[in-house]
Amino acid sequence: MALGAIILTGGAGARMGADKATLLWAGRRAVDRVAALARAAACEVILTAGSNDYGLLLALDAAPGGGPVGGVLAGARALRLAGCDRALVLAVDAPTARLEDIAPLLAAGGAGAAFEALPLPMVFDIAELPAEALAGWPLARLAERAGLQRLSCPADVRVRLRGANTPEEREALLSDLTGSVDD
Repeated sequence: MALGAIILTGGAGARMGADKATLLWAGRRAVDRVAALARAAACEVILTAGSNDYGLLLALDAAPGGGPVGGVLAGARALRLAGCDRALVLAVDAPTARLEDIAPLLAAGGAGAAFEALPLPMVFDIAELPAEALAGWPLARLAERAGLQRLSCPADVRVRLRGANTPEEREALLSDLTGSVDD
């Protein structure tokens, strides 16, 4: 099955005070670090979902401001058109995530998987997305209706995958870049 990646970049960045995708993490933009993780995960197509392409393919949110599920739905449509069967959804605000962190999701069969108590990342079979899914849905509802397995997640991994929504969270994660994916 062909795997594609959707990097969610549609948030306003109000709590961070800046566009999270363009913030530098050890000299690299967050979106570039997340795209490197998608490449390491063997994604054949990598795109952003939001309103800016950041140098990657772009899936415009059909309903801007509709939340992350709107980005997932737009990205899934674009990946399907590009010939992908499965999608890895990553948040641009988690640029310290590592390949070993998401490996259990990538290995999950069936409809896909997400971690317990974390909305992202997730991996899913594009054909399993519920036809009734709406942009305003919570990610947890989408995961449930798509039949995703919920996997346990170690605490140290959860911190990296939860990402940074505020400058304080960013500072805490900047110290944890050792061993993350590089181009």
